[in-house]
Amino acid sequence: MRIFFFFLFVSLVNTVVGQELVSNRAREIVFVGVNVIPMDRERVLTNQTVTISDGRITGIYPSKQSIKRGSESLYIDGTGKYLVPGWAEMHAHIPPIDDMEPMKDVLMLYLVNGITTIRGMLGHPRHLELRSQVNDGTVLGPHVYTTGPSFNGQTVKTPERGAEMVREQKAAGYDFLKLHPGLTNQTFPAIARTAKEVGIPFVGHVSFNVGVWRAIDARYSSIDHLDGFIEAITPGSDTLAEPETGLFGAWIADRTDEARIPKLIAALRGTNIRVVPTQALAERWLSAQPAEAYTNAPEMRYMKPQEITNWVNAKTNYLNSPNFTKAKADRLIQVRRKLIYECQKNGIPLLLGSDAPQVFNVPGFSIHHEMQYMVDAGLTPYQTLRAGTVNVADYLNKPDWGTIKVGNVSDLVLLRANPLINIGNTRQIEGVMMGTNWLPKSYIDQTLSRLSRQ
Repeated sequence: MRIFFFFLFVSLVNTVVGQELVSNRAREIVFVGVNVIPMDRERVLTNQTVTISDGRITGIYPSKQSIKRGSESLYIDGTGKYLVPGWAEMHAHIPPIDDMEPMKDVLMLYLVNGITTIRGMLGHPRHLELRSQVNDGTVLGPHVYTTGPSFNGQTVKTPERGAEMVREQKAAGYDFLKLHPGLTNQTFPAIARTAKEVGIPFVGHVSFNVGVWRAIDARYSSIDHLDGFIEAITPGSDTLAEPETGLFGAWIADRTDEARIPKLIAALRGTNIRVVPTQALAERWLSAQPAEAYTNAPEMRYMKPQEITNWVNAKTNYLNSPNFTKAKADRLIQVRRKLIYECQKNGIPLLLGSDAPQVFNVPGFSIHHEMQYMVDAGLTPYQTLRAGTVNVADYLNKPDWGTIKVGNVSDLVLLRANPLINIGNTRQIEGVMMGTNWLPKSYIDQTLSRLSRQ
């Protein structure tokens, strides 16, 4: 296989089709000479040939092995590159509007960044339609899971209404219930009880008046943002009103007691509750860094100017609050990193999620920030990659996702460098394989150019 004519043929094929999206269920796609990171354990399979047909991996073997391939196959030269499973963004947002076109644009921002599965966390009836169109191939994008519209203090004022909303969203076909702040010790139990009765998981925020201990007892499917964690390890937090604690405990982080972390971890252990840290949101919004540290980032070109202005205002308001001090902000980030590390160390399953679009978190790009922040918290690159692949496949009960092996779905990312050595290499995307669709770098670049607002 490794003869000059073969690689000349590869080069000619890629010259013809490499500039366009390749989408053909009948066409075999072959990665040649590629290094495979299968994610079943921490290892690299060097110099492999990977064959794909009809959205499934059909073969993985050393490239030196001689094989016969059809002339209609698309050959992709993977020499020196790394093939990894596509990542998940488990705290994503899709515009909750009637217009489908902005939704499709957001999906593409996720996909060209290597994200092949998202969980939309603020649902809308049209998201159900979008999910169906992605599944049947009408719309190109990552696999979509979606919550319904928010359960919060404004939408749920009585236990009866909470139970009714659960049944409505289950009947509509949403995958999860999204819990937001403002639920009470009267409304939350009705939501949790009814959700268990009808069989739909609830995820997201932990309301201040509910608290993380009741959230754990109620068996959230996933707790996002580490919401309620800071309060749980801060002495005297139960005597405070919600405005005194701040968003995610920002105003009381300097009073946390790390000796209380083992109790929290012990309560989580064995519950099967997943934790979605969204550390990128905290590091970029709730740190002491000024807004200017983020506004000039290249990915901001994909957001509307008004959106960036809103983000700057949110950051400025935080920094100008009379409750803000740099010491509190630094401590908040430090303690959150410690909590993430302790979850990983003690077997609490972490799921990759960054909360985008949200303050300085641009869809797709922010997941790469999130992975870096998880490594900064003490995880290895491999552990971090598992949070967006293997852990998600287990959570969604999709055994044919999250690893590269024969029979699995072909949701893959081709990288120019090894992410196990440096997690920042997840940004070095050469192409994305989404089922039967191959998106080469040229197509990705063209798509990003189209989506740019500058």
